[in-house]
Amino acid sequence: MRHNCMTFKKVTLFLIFICCCQFGFAQDFSSDELFLQARTAAFDEDNYPKAIQLSKQALEKSPDYADIRIFLGRIYTWSDKVEDARKEFKRVLAKSPDNEEASVAYANLEFWNNNSREALKVINSGLSHHPNSIDLLLYKARLLNDIKKWPEAEEVVESILEKDDKNEKARAMLIKIKDNSFKRQVGVSYEYVYFDDGFNGRDPWQLASVDFSTQTPIGSVIARVNYANRFLTNGFQYEIDAYPSFTENFRAYMNVGYSNASIFPNYRVGLSLYHDLPKSFEIEAGFRYLNFSSDTWIYTASVGKYYKSFWFNFRTYLTPSESDLSKSISFSTRYYYSGTDDYIGIRVGTGLSPDDSSNANTIGNSGNNLSASNINLNYRKTIKKLNVITLSFGFENQEYRLDTRGNQIDFGVTYSRRFR
Repeated sequence: MRHNCMTFKKVTLFLIFICCCQFGFAQDFSSDELFLQARTAAFDEDNYPKAIQLSKQALEKSPDYADIRIFLGRIYTWSDKVEDARKEFKRVLAKSPDNEEASVAYANLEFWNNNSREALKVINSGLSHHPNSIDLLLYKARLLNDIKKWPEAEEVVESILEKDDKNEKARAMLIKIKDNSFKRQVGVSYEYVYFDDGFNGRDPWQLASVDFSTQTPIGSVIARVNYANRFLTNGFQYEIDAYPSFTENFRAYMNVGYSNASIFPNYRVGLSLYHDLPKSFEIEAGFRYLNFSSDTWIYTASVGKYYKSFWFNFRTYLTPSESDLSKSISFSTRYYYSGTDDYIGIRVGTGLSPDDSSNANTIGNSGNNLSASNINLNYRKTIKKLNVITLSFGFENQEYRLDTRGNQIDFGVTYSRRFR
């Protein structure tokens, strides 16, 4: 009995010794190992408190390990511990003012907490050490755009494109900035549509419009008057477009129109939602509603991408009916040979588009299942920054009645004058 008791005590003491050794070894991780565990806790386990604790343990071993301290600041940022995050970023920058990663992380903290002016100070400090940093310059333009200093933002982005004219992020940003920077704009346009003999002697169409746009706190608003001479009939249409921005990467297009002329829809309504994605991608989804003698609902979706000096877009329109689904597909590309308003573009597609003024009337009055194939070329040029001219040429082979086809040729010109 005594022998068994002694054996039990020895086994117990041995197990306690093993556990203590394992515990001691488990606590003796290097700062790099603790940093790896902290990243795993944050990204794989979604456990920010654990990541914070592990980061603090790592910093106890290596107080000047900047990557760990920046990481800790980011975890504090994501945990809404703003003051703690500021403390960590400031400590890194106090020791290494040229740490670009710390500058960006600190600016993110301020920007996400609606302190764009403070974030701009942080970025400007970073630029004093890295004046040619594309990432910092892009961030500066983003912040200047946010605080509505559009001419300065435009200047920064143009300086980036001078260094790298194929920078897709800069080109996409410059388009947004220019859209914001001009307070008012007046535009006029004219389009002439010629029909060949396949249309049985149809007279040419003439379309013209005058528009006025202005910037509002939530985005631009455009009022437009359209005139058309079609089927030997004159008429006017009145439209309002709006482009509200909800967040930096989420915005919308809204349209309403009215006409009492038979050559236009009685009413039209449009809505599209746009969302910017990483890698300069953009997605859109929306609808168009046209009311002639009956209602026509059209649904649309598109994907766009900026790549170097090019912009690509794939779009579809879907028009359901009781018996079928009419489809329109188009692919567009632009080559920007200079600024954001200077490009050469081409669009090829099949089917009819409700956003094309030369055939919107056809959609409502001739059924939704008529086929068409088309190509459109356009050239856009800025003159002294405030004047923009666009020239367009289009060719379309269209089924305007069931099993009856014809060719139409479009010529168009648009002039816009901007005011700061």
